[in-house]
Amino acid sequence: MPPLVPPFLIGLIVAPLAKRLLKPLVRGVVKTSVGIAMEVKKAAHEAGESIHDLAAEVAADVVASQIAAGETEDHSGDGRHTAGNAAKPGAAGHPDGDARTPKIRAAAGAPAGKSN
Repeated sequence: MPPLVPPFLIGLIVAPLAKRLLKPLVRGVVKTSVGIAMEVKKAAHEAGESIHDLAAEVAADVVASQIAAGETEDHSGDGRHTAGNAAKPGAAGHPDGDARTPKIRAAAGAPAGKSN
């Protein structure tokens, strides 16, 4: 009959060896995972910036085409652009084309004339 070795003795011998072998392996896996995560984050950030730049370019092109289309529409005899002024809210009754400032209203719950 072979000699019987208790399992806890095997554990006492194997645990330090496993620690020495597994710690560098686990450390390498974690380090690689963090590196990959940082690269993915950087790539996603760059892609977001590219999309933002593309959207800004398209918006600028749309505004430029609207301005170009607006200039070729209807001009009055005095040199003012009539189609652009009619499209602005609040600009129809003002000769300088500025919109009126809104009035400041009191809060709905506060009685008029009373202050705290």
